[in-house]
Amino acid sequence: MKNVGIGILGSRLDRRGKGQNRWNKWRPTLGVVQQPELPLHRFELLHETQELSFATRVAEDIQCASPGTEVILHEYSLSNPWDFEEMYGALLDFAEGYRFAEADESYYVHITTGTHVAQICWYLLCEANYIPAKLLQSSPGKEGAAGSVNVIDLDLSKYDKIASRFDRQYRDNLSFLKSGIETRNKKFNQMIEQMEVVAVRSSAPMLITGPTGAGKSQLAQRLYQLKHQRGQVRGEFVSVNCATLRGDAAMSMLFGHVKGAFTGAQSERAGMLAKADGGVLFLDEIGELGLDEQAMLLHAIEEKSFYPMGSDRVSQSDFQLIAGTNRDLAAAVLEGRFREDLLARINLWRYRLPGLAERSEDLAPNIDYELQQLEKEKGHKVSFNADARKHYLDFALSPSSTWQNNFRDLNASMVRMATLAEGGRIRSAQVDEEIERLQEQWQGALRPVQSKVDLNALLDAERMTTLDDFDRQQLEYVVGVCRESRSLADAGRRLFDKSRLQKQSTNDGHRLRQYLAKFGLKFSDLN
Repeated sequence: MKNVGIGILGSRLDRRGKGQNRWNKWRPTLGVVQQPELPLHRFELLHETQELSFATRVAEDIQCASPGTEVILHEYSLSNPWDFEEMYGALLDFAEGYRFAEADESYYVHITTGTHVAQICWYLLCEANYIPAKLLQSSPGKEGAAGSVNVIDLDLSKYDKIASRFDRQYRDNLSFLKSGIETRNKKFNQMIEQMEVVAVRSSAPMLITGPTGAGKSQLAQRLYQLKHQRGQVRGEFVSVNCATLRGDAAMSMLFGHVKGAFTGAQSERAGMLAKADGGVLFLDEIGELGLDEQAMLLHAIEEKSFYPMGSDRVSQSDFQLIAGTNRDLAAAVLEGRFREDLLARINLWRYRLPGLAERSEDLAPNIDYELQQLEKEKGHKVSFNADARKHYLDFALSPSSTWQNNFRDLNASMVRMATLAEGGRIRSAQVDEEIERLQEQWQGALRPVQSKVDLNALLDAERMTTLDDFDRQQLEYVVGVCRESRSLADAGRRLFDKSRLQKQSTNDGHRLRQYLAKFGLKFSDLN
């Protein structure tokens, strides 16, 4: 059985000593081939492309020190040897391209040379059996330049600190994305865990869906900050609310314009896509964009280029896109209001933020978070009396609390109570007043429809004759709610305000769409 060593050229330790003096210095790669108890018949030496001449000299020294060891050089190229993904990819490429002959050869991966990142990657590749090898660690000896070596078991307790360090960084990232809030909702936490992985490993578009006020904008900014901290983006975080854009103003805001491009364009202007070059562009309410803007956006995402309004010169922008919406974009595609190809492009990583009413476990920690933020703003402590806190939480968790605007409602509620609190203490009187205020607010949003609906204008005569009186009155009410609502999802929340709380995953828009389809109607037909 032949012994084969595999290792990375040590850019510092393998250079020790000059001239003949180098033979008196411990050099890890040279020392590992001089172990009489572990003779190596071959050594696979990996080195960066620019270090070929140095690697050749080390190979020649190995031939002198251990004539029975064949040295084979392998080049790889890295822009940053401390980048985990890049280093792991280079070593995985080597492993997948190497022909291991386990029946005839035993393999030993030398982990002493290379960065700490390389050492961890070697460990992971061996543990996953991409490389069927034992790990070999070398160290200088008291006498002689060969030093000594240890064969290391793969459940290395020595590496627990490194593993725990990466685990701690991972947990810190999750806490950062959640604003430091110890959320308890299992599905939400699982979603945030995956978003952290995607954020640090991918530059592909992300789509964040969910009701108004669920925290899409804040999460998008946190994702950008996480990427920026890790050096994955160098530019700005640029946020655009697409619901505020219409006509020429939309094109100009996003793509910029040249002087004279349209009436009122008195000077040249760079758009938000140009501003986001090298950074992250967050398009909130992307479903509100017009079809022309959608077509140009798709081109900009795929080609990293676009034409400002009125210009025949292309502009470049390499941005990462995060899109947000409270619309059902798949339904918008069917209705011809959203481009199917754009949805396919931005839908690679899609995450739905649940509304506050769907995360009852997280109400208490979010209340604490809001109080902490108010304390920083006001410069003094703000807290509940024990009875007042219990009273407020009981109300917040009750079925009658719909939290229609989600965290916006919660934030506004806490601001009001903190402002009225004497000496920074929120008492039961303030809680009673706030509960009454919220109930009035939510009941107003769910007020009965007053306007008369003429179903004859929507349904043909044959269908009208088959309607029971019950179905007619119910449909009139539903159509009235749809006409008073901003979107299909908003109408669904109003109509299913109680039953939606009993479901693990709510899709009010889908339920409403199915109901309307029974009568051959679409939400877009009702407005």
